Order: sequence, then C-alpha cells, then structure tokens
Amino acid sequence: MTPDFKALLLKARHQVHTLLSGHNLSRLHGEGYDFAELREYQIGDDIRKINWTITAKLGKPYIKELHANRELSVVVAAMMDGSVYVGDNNAKQRHMAQTAALLGYAAQHSNDLFTGVAYTPDGTISTPPTKQLFDIEHFSQQLYTAPLLHTGIDLQASVNDLFRRLHKPSLVLILHDFLEPVDLSLLAQRHEVIALIVRHREEEFPKTMGEVLLEEPRTAQQQDTFFGKRSLARYTAAKEANDAALTAHFSRYDIRYAKLFTDEEPVEKLIQLFR
Repeated sequence: MTPDFKALLLKARHQVHTLLSGHNLSRLHGEGYDFAELREYQIGDDIRKINWTITAKLGKPYIKELHANRELSVVVAAMMDGSVYVGDNNAKQRHMAQTAALLGYAAQHSNDLFTGVAYTPDGTISTPPTKQLFDIEHFSQQLYTAPLLHTGIDLQASVNDLFRRLHKPSLVLILHDFLEPVDLSLLAQRHEVIALIVRHREEEFPKTMGEVLLEEPRTAQQQDTFFGKRSLARYTAAKEANDAALTAHFSRYDIRYAKLFTDEEPVEKLIQLFR
C-alpha cells in the first residue's frame, strides 16, 4: 500500500465519521417498526398494509409505510477501462477509488453489508458481502492500481452481468464517466440504483487547443487535428445530447445521480445526494 493511497484512505475514513455520519444512503422502505409515511393506496399495493382507521376518517384507502427493518445491502460497482485514464496523476481513477472507499466506510459505519464489484479489462474484481474494513480497503486499492490505459470494456455487457450477479434487493451505486449510452432499466427494476458520474473538468468544459495530437485512451488511436471553435462546438453538442438522454433515462426509472468532478471532494456531492 503506497503512502498516497494510505493518505486517501485516512481522509475518506475521517470524512465518513465527521461529515457523512447520520445520512441515510437508501430510500428503501420495507417491513419494520418505525413509521415512514402515510400515502394513498395504489393498485398493486398489499391490502394488508391498509390503515383502516385513517381510511375510515378520510374516506379513501391509505397505506402506512414503515422503515426497513433489515440489513441494507450496499453494492459499489465500478466500470473501469481506458476512459478512466484521464487527468494529471490519473485523477479520474484516483477519484473513483476514493469514492468507493467513502461508500464502503459509510456502509460499514451504518452496520450495512458492503459488496464491491469492478469490471476491468483483466476481468471482474469482487468482494463477498462484508463488514470488514480490510475487504473495503483492498477493493479500493484494486481500483486505485488497476492498469487501464489502452484498454476497453463492454459497458452494457458489464451492467447486464451485474444484474445477473445480484439476487438480493440492494442499493447499487455505479461509478463511471457515463460518456456513452447505457441502459440501467433492468437493474433499476430490482434494485435502488444511484449513478455516480465521475468526470474530469476538461472533459466537461474543454478549451480550444489549436494543433494537437489526440490519443484515444482505450484504443491508443492517435489523430493529428486542429481542435478549434468548430471542433469544440461539435464535441460540446455531442456531450450535451448524451447527457440529456442520460438524465431522461435516469428520471424515467427513478435513478438518483450525481456528477463528481476530479477537482472536488466527492464527499460534498455525496452529502447533497443522501440529504
């Protein structure tokens, strides 16, 4: 374990105990003893949950929801290939490892089960459901050190494999840059899904560079080109179209999301997300 990675873990652990503590990761409701909310009956609801006293008073059937009285299963799934190899000191990959550590520590702090799954060009990295700090830190270290430059994965195939792997309803947090289309609808039907979009600031807001040699970090394909105003406009239009389709997809399937930039502390966006 390198000194840089040790420092990353120490910071993440401190942030969980001082900043993330007390925030609920999940919105899941279930059978339990603590009242969550009262809502109008909808077709398909279990009639055994109808609160007949309130129903009689209001003249309409109402359901009493209770907070889940079960151990939460938290799954952090990282989609990692050459597209993550961006920024000074490989900032995107480091940011994903730091975010995974934060989420793992938060799950452990809440006494929930943590499962880490990472899809990399060298295969799938996974931990069993655990509450052990060693497993959380080892998973984050594997994300931190995975060799990714000039490699690629099939994003949709990875998401489909994740769906087949997870049998227990879980809170699934997917780490990726989401710069390409992906369908999370099947996963969202069985689980509570949160998309964490990790991007470098220059991917989001590029600048004109003039004559430049560009290299695709997945395929190593190089292109000597002039990246001026027209190229910038085409890139921006394509990125905005991708993100618009992405947010529409998330909204349709009730998927929460947050965009994490590599020049920001991920804990700040996570606090906003889980508030």
